[in-house]
Amino acid sequence: MKHIIYCMQFKGTAAPGAEAGVLKATTSAISSDIRTIVGDDGVQGKFQATDGGMAYFESEVRITAPDSFTESGTITFGEGGHSLKFSTVGQGHLGPTPDSKTMAGTVTWKIDSGEGQFQDASGLITSNFMLAEHGEVTDYHFGVIFLK
Repeated sequence: MKHIIYCMQFKGTAAPGAEAGVLKATTSAISSDIRTIVGDDGVQGKFQATDGGMAYFESEVRITAPDSFTESGTITFGEGGHSLKFSTVGQGHLGPTPDSKTMAGTVTWKIDSGEGQFQDASGLITSNFMLAEHGEVTDYHFGVIFLK
């Protein structure tokens, strides 16, 4: 079975949804390379822009407790109709950081369905993200996608 990996940095916003306790997240990412260097000073990492298209992310986040949530949504890669629908495995976690104006969280999503290149896809995506006080989101994805 063939698999694809991806690692991207998404940026955008999260805003209150139509229902209480619901946030709507909308972000996008450019094509990029990730660079990780381990040396005498420890580890350094960064994303660098590269040729290619954009990816787009939309989700609905339901707060289930002060520090947990569930999420479902869609990630679209490029303009050719290649998309994934996903939902949370268990619960995501959101908590404080040393910066009182920023929270950090993590969640694992399972792929529920796909279109285009991702028709009949399965797999998991992890997200580590930061949420600033005015709704700014920086979200780091790592996905392992299995294709039939």
